[in-house]
Amino acid sequence: MSNLVDLRPAEECRYDVVSLGEIMLRLDPGEMRIRTARSFAAWEGGGEYNVARGLSRVFGLRAATITALVDDEVGHLVESLIAAGGVDTSLIRWVASDGIGRSVRNGLNFTERGYGLRKAKGVSDRGNTAISQLRPEDIDFDHIFGTLGVRWLHTGGIFAALSEQAAETA
Repeated sequence: MSNLVDLRPAEECRYDVVSLGEIMLRLDPGEMRIRTARSFAAWEGGGEYNVARGLSRVFGLRAATITALVDDEVGHLVESLIAAGGVDTSLIRWVASDGIGRSVRNGLNFTERGYGLRKAKGVSDRGNTAISQLRPEDIDFDHIFGTLGVRWLHTGGIFAALSEQAAETA
C-alpha cells in the first residue's frame, strides 16, 4: 500500500506538525454558567492549535504553532500555556500593545460546559486580535518550511475567516 500523501522525511524536519491560527485565552467557569460565574480556570485553545497540541501530547509528535499574540501579560500567559501543552512557541509573532486593546488584543474564549440536557456554550471575543492582522509577509515561510522543515501544516477556515489578511496568510 502506498502513501496517499508524500510527506517530507522526519529526519529532514524540525517539526512533524505546525498549526497556523488563533490561540485564545480560554476561560472555563467550571460547573457554573458564564453569566453567573465569579471565577474561571484559564486554559489556551484554538481550532487549529488544538490539533497540534493533541498530536504532541497523545502521539509525541514535534509540534509548533504559527500565531500572533500581543506582547503583554495576557499574551505571555497564553505563551506559557502553549509551552505547557508541549507545543514549541518560537514561531509566535509578538505585536506591541497599545495599552488598552483598541488597535490590537489577544482573543478570549469563554466555554461553558454542557450539563444534563443543557448544551455546552462558547462565547468568543476575537475583535482586532493580533493574529487577525497577521499578513503573509509577516511570516518567513521559506525559513520555517525550507530551513527548519515541517512535515505537515494544519490550518483551517476558522482562522481564515477572521479577516482578509488571515485568509491571504492561510
